[in-house]
Amino acid sequence: MGDSYIILKTTALKNGSLRHDIHYWIGKDTSQDESGTAAILTVELDAALGGRAVQYREIQGNETDKFLSYFRPCIMPQPGGVASGFKHVEVNEQEHETRLYVCTGNRVVHVPFARSSLNHDDIFILDTKSKIFQFNGSNSSIQERAKALEVVQYIKDTFHEGKCEVAAVEDGRLMADAEAGEFWGFFGGFAPLPRRAPVEDNEKYEETVFKLLCFNQGKLEPINYESLLHELLKTNKTTSLQERKSASEAAEKLLSDDNRTKTHVIKVIEGFETVMFKSKFKEWPQTPDLKLSSEDGRGKVAALLKRQGLNVKGLMKAAPAKEEPQAYIDCTGSLQVWRINDKDKILLPSADQSKFYTGDCYIFQYMYPGDDKEECLIGSWFGKKSIEEDRVTAISLASKMVESAKFQAVQTRLYEGKEPIQFFVIFQSFQVFKGGLSSGYKKFIAENGIDDDTYLEDGLALFRIQGSGPENMQAIQVDAAASSLNSSYSYILHDGNTVFTWTGNLTTSLDQEVVERQLDIIKPNSQSRSQKEGSETDQFWSLLGGKSEYPSQKIGRANESDPHLFSCILPKDIFVWVGQQVDVKVRLQALDIGEKFVKLDFLMENLSSDTPIFVIMEGSEPTFFTRFFTWDSAKSLMHGNSYQRKLSIVKGGGSPALDKPKRRTPTYSGRSTVQDKSQRSRSMSFSPERVRVRGRSPAFTALAANFESANSRNLSTPPPVVKKLYPKSATPDSSSAPSKSSATASLTGSFDRPKSVKDGSELEKPKQEEDAKEGINTMTSRVESLTINEDVKENEPEDDEGLPVYPYDRLITTAADPVTEIDVTRRETYLSSAEFKDKFGMTKEAFSKLPKWKQNRMKIALQLF
Repeated sequence: MGDSYIILKTTALKNGSLRHDIHYWIGKDTSQDESGTAAILTVELDAALGGRAVQYREIQGNETDKFLSYFRPCIMPQPGGVASGFKHVEVNEQEHETRLYVCTGNRVVHVPFARSSLNHDDIFILDTKSKIFQFNGSNSSIQERAKALEVVQYIKDTFHEGKCEVAAVEDGRLMADAEAGEFWGFFGGFAPLPRRAPVEDNEKYEETVFKLLCFNQGKLEPINYESLLHELLKTNKTTSLQERKSASEAAEKLLSDDNRTKTHVIKVIEGFETVMFKSKFKEWPQTPDLKLSSEDGRGKVAALLKRQGLNVKGLMKAAPAKEEPQAYIDCTGSLQVWRINDKDKILLPSADQSKFYTGDCYIFQYMYPGDDKEECLIGSWFGKKSIEEDRVTAISLASKMVESAKFQAVQTRLYEGKEPIQFFVIFQSFQVFKGGLSSGYKKFIAENGIDDDTYLEDGLALFRIQGSGPENMQAIQVDAAASSLNSSYSYILHDGNTVFTWTGNLTTSLDQEVVERQLDIIKPNSQSRSQKEGSETDQFWSLLGGKSEYPSQKIGRANESDPHLFSCILPKDIFVWVGQQVDVKVRLQALDIGEKFVKLDFLMENLSSDTPIFVIMEGSEPTFFTRFFTWDSAKSLMHGNSYQRKLSIVKGGGSPALDKPKRRTPTYSGRSTVQDKSQRSRSMSFSPERVRVRGRSPAFTALAANFESANSRNLSTPPPVVKKLYPKSATPDSSSAPSKSSATASLTGSFDRPKSVKDGSELEKPKQEEDAKEGINTMTSRVESLTINEDVKENEPEDDEGLPVYPYDRLITTAADPVTEIDVTRRETYLSSAEFKDKFGMTKEAFSKLPKWKQNRMKIALQLF
């Protein structure tokens, strides 16, 4: 308490730059000379780091939340100080001293050990030689009590080596309670605490009134204004180090003269202003974020720390290279989609559930296997031209689905064009068509005289193809004009049966592969003509209305930015976390809370109104949310509120009992809750770990023909291969391949669709539509999800997965004697384990754990893609 400190917090941002925050902390017993020196040295430290840091003046007992967030669980200023040129300190070592602390927010203050220090509003910690007591004032909240327990744990571990008892005492409990009696015994016995009278604060505050002063030639000059505008700041002035020091001293003197001892002082540099500072102005113009060169910044910090004798190993590492965004969600689950129509929802058949219209609204429900339970994601999707009535209906019906699931599902609200990566990977293949099918949309365009441009299969249409691969690909219908083209994309253009594919000069072979797959969905029965940018035919330009200018610059992907600690928000996603004990009515308002957060723009980041919002319920946190934290899933199985949970840990000194989970895990009939991932398959699409097979074996085609109509076309992109037809416990002898009869029996026995959740918390049940077309589509998808192994010759060698083994030179795409009747999208799996390791430099197992885009790059380099 008798010293001053300078704290430097350096954060490496994901864009490669460094952010510096410098705090100088002044203890309540610090001398004026020492506090003044701390302020000046802070300015010098900022200059040494490039003059871009934000500086904070921290007064003991009135620290900023940002400063307190660095210290877990809290800061506990100790009496006395360190000997220096400013003071002489007498060292007095003695045995454990009984101390009383008061906890207020994130602050813990040592107070006199006396009954008069206690009150009903705060939480107190009495630290004795053999026991720590936490006294909970009757007016304190559960959150405050839980926070204080972290301090109790800290004291126990730090000053008692984790070997003392812990007791919780509730305000109002008399001597009849043993622990309460022991606590009051330290104060001479129980006596009622008086009600604390309001304390008059000597601070002078002027609510909502701001003063702007300019430090000019050593003096503070007030600036008169009617409205606090950004233009009042002179941005063309370059300040010297000495001017900054003088301004710091002037700010300290201003507070001293006005007796404002608790006021924060925050010093900001142009271009690096804090949100709090910018929010004081009526408007703040959007300016590009300035950043100090990462290498320059790292070098200065490293040199500074090295002079202090600190280890700087690892500080000079460069920022990591950009990688494709990861979805952090299992893609082998079950998907259902409904379209909103006339205040109700219509279940879409599996063949159409990835085909959305920009004038409609949709609800989707995705069930997928988590680490130890089935997870559920329920979302609503709004097309850009959908009407307000349909949007309201979609939100209402989706909320009812979440409520019927006892709030165990994650809910999200998405807008067309702003979908997160999780949405795309669970659909995997996704199309957006112009127009709409709902009766509300049709009525709206008729009443407003708007032409109906709803997509027609035999009409003129242009689709932009995008995505990172077969597990994440989209076709978006755009205006059929040359100006819609872009060199970074591939396109599909059709007019009736005339079909063109167009590839921009900046596309890759992977983009072209995605075009072929989307072509199978949009125009499965037509032959296409390939057009490369710069060598198009006249007919192609004629369909687009003639040539015109279009973008030709490379479109890059923005870096994922750093989440804010207090709100967990990313530029493209907002998460609203809801505790289990929140009232049901408030839970239903969680989505509205997220909407208001976006609308009011508290962080002044100009968030778009169509930013994706996820509502996360306690106990049902998905991986794409928990990845931002050091997450302990065991805590979700503890009983009681946050205070009761922590108390059980602190008292016991170990982990809480986890024998009774707080909620029942949803399960499905005919499907175990936790399965081996190799046994899972998607009912509507395919797993990202198993790319669709382009081409069929003769045996496969023959079997599939029994279930397909004579006029239907065999898609060249069937669903994923399932390696095993049986659970591990029932796997037949690996030396013999399954027969036709066993394969067919397994096929017909797997037609059952997932049932509803047990224990009464039912999710939406699929409507059993018995029309012939749906039956054919379902059977076809089931047939295509199997691998028929009878074509494997007995004398061919097999690998560990039961697949035949071929030499590398017969598997490459340029092979002179290529192998036939294989899954050409998985050529690498037919290599022997030894040759695979020789070519890829790793085992098959290690390769399977790589992101799909990395796998594809390696396969392209080896001519196996």
